[in-house]
Amino acid sequence: MAVNLQKGQKISLKKSDGRKLTRLMVGLGWDAANKKKSGFFSTLFGTNESIDCDASVFMCRDGKYRGKEDLIYFGNLHHESDCIKHMGDNLTGEGEGDDEQIFIDLDKMPAHYDKLIFVVNIYHAVARKQHFGMIKNAYIHIIDPETHEEFCRFNLSDDYTDMLSMIAGEVYKRGEEWKFNAVGMGTKDKDLRELGERFK
Repeated sequence: MAVNLQKGQKISLKKSDGRKLTRLMVGLGWDAANKKKSGFFSTLFGTNESIDCDASVFMCRDGKYRGKEDLIYFGNLHHESDCIKHMGDNLTGEGEGDDEQIFIDLDKMPAHYDKLIFVVNIYHAVARKQHFGMIKNAYIHIIDPETHEEFCRFNLSDDYTDMLSMIAGEVYKRGEEWKFNAVGMGTKDKDLRELGERFK
């Protein structure tokens, strides 16, 4: 059974038999608040403008983000170490489930990386006058790719009105153990550059 997390709750990435979960799929999803689920490019009720949300990962060394080579997003879908692979934008708008998926192999992670921060931002949010108050049912969850079972889930249920970006959660290392932290923090950072300054 998957663990349903509350904001600020942390969980060790260990399977029920005690083995470490070293390969994981992190899925993120969201819906437009005023329309039935229609996929990644959900059209807002009453407007022809779509909300284009993008999920990204900031890789941190010694707890800090150092530069764009450590940013995994739609313009850089995999890390040079091959430890992270972003599956890209969902352009079809079809079906239920995750809007974006990111695969991680912690065994391949270079030793100097100790934190992965998962964020979602709205593309051109200011110009389009869009914010996360127009989004509902946002969540982040971790799937065990070996069994395809959900390991844990965090439903982001706060009021994110006027927020342009969202820090969904983070995977971080303590000693030899990897953990997940349910963050769920909205910010007014307009783009990935501004978000990156927050983590430096």
